Amino acid sequence: MLQRLGRFCAHHHRIVIVVWLALLIGAGVAAVARNGQPKDEFSVPGTQSQQALDLLSTEFPSASGAGATVVFKVSSGALTDATQEAAVNATLDNIKKISGVSSVSSPFAETPTTITWDEGTPSVQTAKQAITPDGQVGFASVTFDAPITSADQATSWFDQLQQAAQPATQAGIDVTFGGAVVDAGNPAPPGVSEYSKYIGLGVAVIILLFAFGSAVSMSVPIGTAVVSVTISTFLTTVLEASFTVGSIGPVLGDMLGLAVCIDYSLFIVSKYRSLRDEGQETLDAVGHALGTAGTAVLFAAIAVCLALCGLILVGIPYITQVGFVAAGYVVMSMLAALTLVPALLGAIGNHINGGRIFHRDHGPDFVGIGARWAGFIDRRRGLVGGVALVILVVLILPVRSMTFGLPDDGDIDPALTQQQSFQLIDENFGPGQNGSLLLAIDLPTITDQNMVQVLDAFEKLQTAVAGAQDVARVSLPIPNNFPTSSDPSAMPTAAIMQVVPTVAPNDPAATTLVENLRNTVIPQALEGTAIPASNVYVGGQTAINIDMTDKLIEELPIYILAVVATAFLLLLMAFRSVYVAGTAAVMNLLSIGAAYGVLVAVFQWGWAKDAIGLVTTLPIVPFVPVMMFAVLFGLSMDYEVFLISRIREHYLASGDAREAVRTGLSTVARVIIVAAAIMMSVFASFVPNPDPEVKMIGFGLTIAVLIDVTLVRMALVPASLQLLPKANWWFPRWLDKILPKISVE
Repeated sequence: MLQRLGRFCAHHHRIVIVVWLALLIGAGVAAVARNGQPKDEFSVPGTQSQQALDLLSTEFPSASGAGATVVFKVSSGALTDATQEAAVNATLDNIKKISGVSSVSSPFAETPTTITWDEGTPSVQTAKQAITPDGQVGFASVTFDAPITSADQATSWFDQLQQAAQPATQAGIDVTFGGAVVDAGNPAPPGVSEYSKYIGLGVAVIILLFAFGSAVSMSVPIGTAVVSVTISTFLTTVLEASFTVGSIGPVLGDMLGLAVCIDYSLFIVSKYRSLRDEGQETLDAVGHALGTAGTAVLFAAIAVCLALCGLILVGIPYITQVGFVAAGYVVMSMLAALTLVPALLGAIGNHINGGRIFHRDHGPDFVGIGARWAGFIDRRRGLVGGVALVILVVLILPVRSMTFGLPDDGDIDPALTQQQSFQLIDENFGPGQNGSLLLAIDLPTITDQNMVQVLDAFEKLQTAVAGAQDVARVSLPIPNNFPTSSDPSAMPTAAIMQVVPTVAPNDPAATTLVENLRNTVIPQALEGTAIPASNVYVGGQTAINIDMTDKLIEELPIYILAVVATAFLLLLMAFRSVYVAGTAAVMNLLSIGAAYGVLVAVFQWGWAKDAIGLVTTLPIVPFVPVMMFAVLFGLSMDYEVFLISRIREHYLASGDAREAVRTGLSTVARVIIVAAAIMMSVFASFVPNPDPEVKMIGFGLTIAVLIDVTLVRMALVPASLQLLPKANWWFPRWLDKILPKISVE
């Protein structure tokens, strides 16, 4: 079927090229018209943090919007001095006038801390908790009436906050800003990372020029990739206008789209050139190239998409969305490789080697490096396999100390205002102030009869939480409603309490605190009271991060098992070999484990962190290993398919298993290495990105491809096949009868 498709596209190349250009223009027009933007919305269904968010949005709509923090600092004197206080208050008044602001706290406000009852009469104790004892540092919390819907909206809010702070800055007060609004509205300057795609593309051009020695041959994969990724980017922008798409999705899509489209096109063009060298005409060569290399491309793309779409098993919407978006880029790359590449080859015709940079004429006795390496493995298969395995195991060892956490403003460029704000709060109000917890309480129906019991439950809850280990302070319960003179029957249906820990959000002690509150402190405090413990949800960003990590750790084994089992089954159907499919699954896991180990050594331990522009060490972002597994398992299947298909082709022709490995490896080694070099150049171009998550993904994928190609595909796989040649193509007859056959030849 693919052979006929290739001939059709080559023969009707004008029509196919026009269709792709029309799709490009149409997608571009739609993107401009819709102008969607990515939105990062983290939710973890079925967890307490999600229940807290849901209750907050329902019962406290004005408090569920985006937030910002404004920090004031004076080097001499105090913020409470008359002039300084007036300037701060003028700033706060300006902020209140910003459209969309629902509430603004004051650093000078007395906050209720405890309440006691004496024969029915309340006694409230207050304290100034948003200003230091010496009065030199204080902060105000700003809440908007809606969540962030776009980067433009956040930028507008941040600009207005800066303008509103002019009275304070003119009075000599240092003003810094933090919070979600500032993070979204004031990202780190992209620097060279703004041109990541173009840098990766430029390096790919150079590699292809050396690989093909021809500007025309080089232009086919590059042109196809540019068209494919541009269309995918436009369509993603259209989707963003109607659906929530995380910011990592388009970034990962750009990485994958460029890398796999160039690689897929490279394999097809390489096969086409070799067929033309054998004397085939254009249409025949295109058809045969698509029937062989194109089939492997289709199989590899399906494997990548299955791994990415399988992220739905993790059960976290954000990760699922990113997986689907990235899979969309891969599908577009596959379609372009299978239709646009044949059309371009048909249009180029006999000029495929045009624009020669240099000419290769090695002669009949030339033995390439691929053949020499294949011969060395044949002679020293035990040594090569053993060394590769030992290196992989050593690289895997750091995985034992992997810790998870989302980067915070303390991990970013110190020149950014949100990092300065974060540090000021950390140093003057404790590390927990930057990651406070929120107790969301779903209250029972309150009546005159149970009012006292509910208040008693509140008091017990606050006392117990305040006395818990690693808790700095707890606010009084804030109800969503209360009786007034105009509506004396109004009763609260929910309440919230802020819990400020003594530990930082990414400190393991924060996880222990959340678990202790949920499993011990709150249930014991509310036992036998009017408020069931099951109605109290521990939430806040710190709790969301913890729940996301726990969810990933819980679901990751299921996801890995599903992907490995699917890959094993696909390889069984394709190559009819238990040994090949089994070793491929194991080696893929070794390759990914080694990449994880390097990730831990660099990002957690700080080894060579300066070389990649990492500001400080940080924990591994929870979804990065999951995304890496999805991408890398799929990509490693690419190289496995291209390598094994050639080995099997020679085995079927000769019947000699060892000779088939040697010949097959020597045939495809150069192409696989070139493809891997291109993929690494694309991934590595994203490493300079100042966003720690993007940097982590780019670096992780670069290292993973390097490990997979050098230690696994070019060493361990052929060595293992040479060690047990008789087992290579063993396949039980009963299994051969029940499993369908997939051709990748």
